[in-house]
Amino acid sequence: MAVYFDHRVQTVAGSQVDIAWHDTQLLLAVATRTEGGGGTVQLYNEEGEELENACVQRSCGSSSLSWHPLKPIFASGWESGQVLVWNDESKEVHEAPNLHKSEVCLITWNDRGTRIVTADKAGLIIVWKADTKGRINPTPVCQHENQQKPRQCIFKPTPQDNSESEIAALARAAVRGDERALDMFSWRKELIKSSKTNAGDGFSCYIAGADGDVIYIDEKGNVFNMHKCEEPVKKLLYNEHRNILVIITDSLMLSQHTVMSDGKLQETMKVKLSGKPTDTDCAIVWAGKGLLATASGDCTVRMWDLDKDDNFVLALDPQSGFETGECVNCVSYCKNKEILAGGTDRGRVAFWKYSPNRGLMARKQESETKWKLQKASNLEGNILQIKWGTKKNLLATNTINLVTVLNEQLMSGHMKDEICVVQTGPNTLSVDMFANKTHHNVNTDIHVKGVYVSKEHMVIWNGRKAVVYEIGQQAIRASGTFSTESSVVCLYEQNVYTTEPGKIQVRTFQGTVKQLISLNDDDGEPVTMEICNKCLVVATSSGFVKVYDISRREAKLTCSKNFAEIIPELKIIKSAKANSTGTRVSLIVEKTDGTPDSKLYIWDVDMDSIQYFDFATGQGDQDDVLLTNNEDMNDVERGRLEAAQDVAMRYPSKFYWDPMEPKLIVCEAVLAPDNENAAQTKKKKISTLNNLPPEVMVVSLFTTLDFGVMLQGGIPLHSGYSSMLGAGIPYLYFVKKPGEKHDEDADTLAFDSPSSRKVMRDFVGLEDSDKNSRDGMMNFSFYLTIGNMDEAFKAIKLIKSESVWENMATMCVKTRRLDVAKVCLGNMGHARGARALREAEKEPELDARVAMLAIQLGLLEDAERLYKNCGRYDLLNQFYQASGQWAKAMETAELHDRIHLRTTYYNYAKHLESKGDMNGAIPNYEKSDTHRFEVPRMLFDEPQALKAYIMKTKDKSLKKWWAQYMESTSEMETALQFYEMAQDYLSLVRVYCYCNNLEKASEIASQTGDRAACYHLARQYENAEDYKSSIHFFTRAQAYSQAIRLCKENNMEDQLMNLALMSNSADMIDAAQYYESSPQTMDKAVMLYHKGGHFSKALELAFDTQQFAALQLIAEDLDEKTDPMLLNRCADFFMEHGQYDKAVDLLVVAKKFTEALDLCMQQGVNITEKLAEKMTISKDDPNNDLRNKLLERVADICFQQGSYHLATKKYTQAGNKAKAMKALLKSGDTEKIIFFAGVSRQKEIYVMAANYLQSLDWRKDPEIMKNIIGFYTRGRALDSLSGFYDACAQVEIDEYQNYDKALGALSEAYKCLSKAKLKNASQQEEKLAALKHRINLVKKFVQARRVYDEDPEEAMKQCQVLLEEQDLDSAVRVGDVYGMMIEHYARQETYKKAYACMEEMRSRIPTVNMAFYVNMRTIEAIHRSLDIPLGRGMGAEKKDEDDGDEVEEEVQEEYDDDNGYC
Repeated sequence: MAVYFDHRVQTVAGSQVDIAWHDTQLLLAVATRTEGGGGTVQLYNEEGEELENACVQRSCGSSSLSWHPLKPIFASGWESGQVLVWNDESKEVHEAPNLHKSEVCLITWNDRGTRIVTADKAGLIIVWKADTKGRINPTPVCQHENQQKPRQCIFKPTPQDNSESEIAALARAAVRGDERALDMFSWRKELIKSSKTNAGDGFSCYIAGADGDVIYIDEKGNVFNMHKCEEPVKKLLYNEHRNILVIITDSLMLSQHTVMSDGKLQETMKVKLSGKPTDTDCAIVWAGKGLLATASGDCTVRMWDLDKDDNFVLALDPQSGFETGECVNCVSYCKNKEILAGGTDRGRVAFWKYSPNRGLMARKQESETKWKLQKASNLEGNILQIKWGTKKNLLATNTINLVTVLNEQLMSGHMKDEICVVQTGPNTLSVDMFANKTHHNVNTDIHVKGVYVSKEHMVIWNGRKAVVYEIGQQAIRASGTFSTESSVVCLYEQNVYTTEPGKIQVRTFQGTVKQLISLNDDDGEPVTMEICNKCLVVATSSGFVKVYDISRREAKLTCSKNFAEIIPELKIIKSAKANSTGTRVSLIVEKTDGTPDSKLYIWDVDMDSIQYFDFATGQGDQDDVLLTNNEDMNDVERGRLEAAQDVAMRYPSKFYWDPMEPKLIVCEAVLAPDNENAAQTKKKKISTLNNLPPEVMVVSLFTTLDFGVMLQGGIPLHSGYSSMLGAGIPYLYFVKKPGEKHDEDADTLAFDSPSSRKVMRDFVGLEDSDKNSRDGMMNFSFYLTIGNMDEAFKAIKLIKSESVWENMATMCVKTRRLDVAKVCLGNMGHARGARALREAEKEPELDARVAMLAIQLGLLEDAERLYKNCGRYDLLNQFYQASGQWAKAMETAELHDRIHLRTTYYNYAKHLESKGDMNGAIPNYEKSDTHRFEVPRMLFDEPQALKAYIMKTKDKSLKKWWAQYMESTSEMETALQFYEMAQDYLSLVRVYCYCNNLEKASEIASQTGDRAACYHLARQYENAEDYKSSIHFFTRAQAYSQAIRLCKENNMEDQLMNLALMSNSADMIDAAQYYESSPQTMDKAVMLYHKGGHFSKALELAFDTQQFAALQLIAEDLDEKTDPMLLNRCADFFMEHGQYDKAVDLLVVAKKFTEALDLCMQQGVNITEKLAEKMTISKDDPNNDLRNKLLERVADICFQQGSYHLATKKYTQAGNKAKAMKALLKSGDTEKIIFFAGVSRQKEIYVMAANYLQSLDWRKDPEIMKNIIGFYTRGRALDSLSGFYDACAQVEIDEYQNYDKALGALSEAYKCLSKAKLKNASQQEEKLAALKHRINLVKKFVQARRVYDEDPEEAMKQCQVLLEEQDLDSAVRVGDVYGMMIEHYARQETYKKAYACMEEMRSRIPTVNMAFYVNMRTIEAIHRSLDIPLGRGMGAEKKDEDDGDEVEEEVQEEYDDDNGYC
């Protein structure tokens, strides 16, 4: 709960014409018109105090005011046309060039503070540049003479990004040595710099004026007219998230315009706002995304949701402190607080807090109910101007005569010894003494910022002054006042404890210092202080917690601990308190990242040990129950687990030790913001308002040395409370929310008292009991928490009160101890509850069983929560129905229990019917889909209401029922009307036939084609002996058997055939038998027998009557079920007539595969894949040999017919893979050959595939080369592989002159051949010798080439020796050797030797093409130098094959480029 402190601003004498807050700095600028006609602009701080040397004065008045968006710099326009800029950092005034000659009425900064727009009443608009100190560049960016007085200016906002933070993070990583971050830093910096340049830095703006013109000034200073309004423009607003400019005129005509990239405006919507216009600029503001708030001088604030096209009003409420007829003049919205503030004409400020419901219910919530009106702040005068500002979200109001600053403060409160003190206003307090039921209201002379109470005294302070009061039963009187700047004050007996930097003062009530408690430099400054019995607990800024004994005359330090060493992320200690004996100190802290720590730390002073309870998990440091659901858990462990889950994902905000029980601590736990969404998506939570986890819970804990910190229980904070105030057995103390529904179980001393107390759930019924009873209940609760049932029952054995047993049973709902609950129910005599609990034991979920206990004890909220936790929405639905919560029941059924959705609607309808709400019951009967019976039953005694319902409903069955009812009462016309509305054509035809109106019945049956209606009408025509019409309608009804019957009875053979063909097989055979009796209709009989599936009879008749055409049609439909004799007969018939393919088909159907194959061979019948599959015997056939022989024969025929793929398939099925490969080789399908060889895994097939692949152009396809090598290797055909490597070597020599690779290939060939096992060993030896000789020759040539680079002469000698070798051509081309020598001599310019080599080469190879071995330029150079003309054979002629450079292809083979073939 918060209160607003008002600080009156000590302004200069005169009229305050304008106020303006800085966006972030704690600076308020107030423009004042003095009595002498001059003007000032003075700066003030957050408390309204005037800042020294922060004033701008002129002889004329200030007419406009605007703050720099980032720095403490403001610009002011004056009536003389001056534009002044005040820099509060340097305390300097900078004046812009005096270009304005009339009053400056408009002044606006852009988002980055680099440009400023000024405009005067004469219409002159100037755009200036400003430097970092706010100084204006003398040369304007642009000047524009306008014919209207400018009123509004708005800059296009610059897009928000995280560029600066990204650069900072990369810079830090780069400093740490991350090279990648360093590279990204440089790149990102340049990218951001470029993007900022392109973005234009938010320089463009829109300006509107009194003539309705809206102009656009781009970043270069160009001016464009963008829009023309019919009236003066009152307000310009920019909707950033939708990129829309909103224009509002003086008559409140609103138009929305989409802003294009070039600044052009496209109007999308135009609407007239209601209300009357006002003169103030604060009457129209944004109040959220796309939400517009307008104050029009009446008692409401009108809200317009432009995104959703919705509107609503916020009204003043007298219950919040407003008067009837009070009007709102101006409004302002604080985005950070989500508060809309409004100033009224009677000096009050209204605050509307945006507080929507959570979850799914927020969608159904009315817009106006999302805004909660707070208590009014009372000021003085007629508030004409109101504005939020600064980083502290301060509010300033202006009444022309008075400027006030409102600063929000959390209301202070404290409780001790059953005395509650709660702040109710800036200087008002409420004191409630529950011990003697006394309530007091206290008015103070200071703005209260803190309060502390003891048994007999109370102290308040404001950071400058402290006032001590004596609390009496009849009155509260001031006992002393003294000055102090302490932010924390405590009381103990006659002493007041205050803080100063580095020390704690012990004072009298009049402020006299009795003792100074000094702190070390390492300790830091005291930040929090609390007195618990006789212990003073002090926490310092350095993380120290110190405990002092104050029971004696002077405080004495008893122990100290540095928690900064224990909690690594500790930033500051928020609160530290000791228990009643001073043996344990608990504290909550804030982490270094500014977030609250989820742990409550407890320091055992005697043992100097630290324990904690983590609200993020709901468990203590010694808790042995993991937050994972384990099927092996017993009910006790599962209960502890689920209780932990109830309080998990939170952090402690407040905590209170019980003043008498040293092991009990009560905490206020708030849902962590980061985990709020996660909590909503937990499996056991559903997304509605009532099912979301409560934002605040009150959690009680037990802490002992042996068991650590254990969760005792937790309850949601009631919606009527804002916070917890304290705890003391048997009560919890709370601060109430004003205007909210209060807790009915709470105890409040006065209607207007903000504090109340509520009995702890464990102590209901023991409020007035003695200490022994309370101690027994406390021990019972403790032992129950740790699971010691024996001790728990011993603790309460002397308690005989039935209410106590009921209270303990209630505790069992929290602890989920059903075994204890049974005992409690027995002692209570609650037989019904005991039976319900036994029946609930069949439910597998513990929470479902506990929920039944909660229901029996009347704890409906707990039952609801438990059912949700365990996901038993079916039981939750039943619970809602039983408790009369039908809205929740239907919502639960719709979202989670859809299997019972219709049942829920039905039960709700029954409930409404029992209450007499027939109109409410009807739609629910409809939703349950039971309205066809239930609504007529319910309304049967009210025929007019029933008829009206029937007329209104669109349900055809109900209309049909009503028509039947009317027919039963002989109201045929009404019955016909409703039958027609129900589209019950059978009943219509039936009634018309009953009325002898067959013509109308025939018309309906013909138009609708309803089969039942046609059948009924056909029966009527048959009775009337109109057989033609009867047959027609029997046909329309698809009752062909009836139509056939009539045709046969009346000899209508012309229609019989068509009817039989449309009917089923039985009717076809019946008609065929009829036709068979006449020789003239045998063809029809054959056709019908065929169509009816009686093939044997059809064939018999066809053969008997020689109907060969029909025979062919019948043969196509024969299958293996047909009589084999008939199949043979048909086959013979087709063979006689030369239709061998059909004969083959029939023989295959007759399973005569051999005859069929013989016929295929003899007559050349092509075997298709379909036919081949028919001739394939199943694998399950026991005669496998016959199957394989048949498959091979089918494959042989397919092979002969050229169906190689089919032959391959059949050979494979027969298991003859060799023949299958031969067939596949015949097809030439390389891809399938490679695949088949790979899956067959037979040596013979590998070799066959490799031989085939070698016949292809393997030189240009590396994959084929790899497959050849692989297949020869797998097939162990090393001799063939050797030959392939030999071929590869020859290709390398002939096509690429690559002797290195050729040598590698020959080496591989030699290896393969040496490993091969040929039958003729001598022949193998000869081949190896020849191959080795070739390898030696190639080696010599390769060696000569390699030596050439180092010793060319040696290389030439080796070439000469090589030319003398016998059979050189078998390994090395002679031309390549000569070519190398010729090139060498040409380089040495010994052209004669080169020419001699050419001649020698020509003599050795008479038909040589010299250009094939020697470069043409070399040949030309030799001939030119020797003056010998080029002749044929020298390369001068055109080559036969190619003219141009050869293209060398790199073939991917299984060898290494460096090491040769491998």
